[in-house]
Amino acid sequence: MSTFTIKHNELTAEQFRYLWESVWGEPPTLEQTALAMKNTLFRVSVFDGEKIVAMARAIGDKGLCYYIKDVVVHPDWQKKGLGKILIQEILKYIDANGTPGTQIFVELCAMPDKIPFYQKFGFEANEAQRLRIMYKVDGTASC
Repeated sequence: MSTFTIKHNELTAEQFRYLWESVWGEPPTLEQTALAMKNTLFRVSVFDGEKIVAMARAIGDKGLCYYIKDVVVHPDWQKKGLGKILIQEILKYIDANGTPGTQIFVELCAMPDKIPFYQKFGFEANEAQRLRIMYKVDGTASC
């Protein structure tokens, strides 16, 4: 029987890249991932002994919106309730950090086969379409 340990805000760029690759293939660069970890509001990771097996993170402004990103359970540890733990931990974080008595948008993007999983937590699809661009950073802009 596995003993799982939940950790908050300890997910490293290397661990993130390992889990990303286990599900989605080629991960972002180490530099990108380190910057993302530094600027993420909340990171939750699950370990089986010393081995990282699941992760998720929340980004946002803490006032009006949160976005759940990169919910990943290593394929060898799927169907063990770890996804549920990840979402519950993020929702607990939001509850502890949001303004009491208000409503906050909590959003995520899910592949069609994962939608039933998120619906169990109350997430619903809306009519909005997700738009994206893979913007190439050339480093010449200044602000």
